[in-house]
Amino acid sequence: MFSFTELSSLFEQHFNKRQFPVSPANLYDPAQYILQIGGKRVRPVCVLMGNELFGEIDPDAYHVATAIELFHNFSLIHDDIMDKAPLRRGMETVHSKYGESTALLAGDVMMVQAYDNLNQIKPLHLQKILFHFNKSAKEVCEGQQLDMDFEQRDNVTMEEYVNMITLKTSVLLAGSMQVGAILGGAGEGNQQHIYNFGKNLGIAFQVQDDYLDAFGDPEKFGKQVGGDILSNKKTFLLIHALDVASATQKEELKNLLSGNAPDKVASVLQIFRDCKVDEWAAELKEKYFQEALKNLEDIAVSSSRKNELRKLAEYLLQRES
Repeated sequence: MFSFTELSSLFEQHFNKRQFPVSPANLYDPAQYILQIGGKRVRPVCVLMGNELFGEIDPDAYHVATAIELFHNFSLIHDDIMDKAPLRRGMETVHSKYGESTALLAGDVMMVQAYDNLNQIKPLHLQKILFHFNKSAKEVCEGQQLDMDFEQRDNVTMEEYVNMITLKTSVLLAGSMQVGAILGGAGEGNQQHIYNFGKNLGIAFQVQDDYLDAFGDPEKFGKQVGGDILSNKKTFLLIHALDVASATQKEELKNLLSGNAPDKVASVLQIFRDCKVDEWAAELKEKYFQEALKNLEDIAVSSSRKNELRKLAEYLLQRES
């Protein structure tokens, strides 16, 4: 069994080339730019890990993994436009560097390129892979829309937020593992278990991401810390704070979120600390992490074959960036 690091290296050997034509440069250079500014390639490597859990890596896994990575970056380009984010992985976002219109087109062509890669896999698995790829892609879009809808609402329940995050963040991680498992010959039951593993791991990952956005070191995090607060995003942290805050704290939070005070981020973070939201977030992350490990345990393969997925889960949830 290969480690995550070894599979990352194998994927990079396949992926680390220009994915787009040279001309027109004003379209394809921005698309190539976001692929070159880094990222851990977690989702495509999860395709390979899901495959290898059940059998030898199918060469088609690299086509599927590439499609997943292209789709993921397509979604990041568009997310950054919607969020008005200036930085991605510590670098200028595509729309900041090249303009919004070009960024939209670059994202669009990246999605087309993803399907070009899927079109190269053998007919045996093509229909099932396309079904799960499209399902995940549509759900990511649904999650992004809900995320924007929530910005316009005063009250969002924790249940609604978890559903949104599951769609926006978790399903692509879960779907990556599932399509890999399909290529590895997994049965329906095992496909569902590995999907659930990825889904719960993804929710735990988002709890951590929300935490890092508020409390992380900007140099390690690679994004503008407090960006969610400035955008008035309903995050795990904010929803819980509004649930447990005193009447005075709740009123102060609502006033802060409705304005643009110079100390908005610092003031909101102080209320979060006073409400012990940071401690609660650590407990919630651990809850979903344990659920993910239970899903992994339920997969009917030898325990030793699951070690690398356990290590991946631990690695993702110990990061600081």
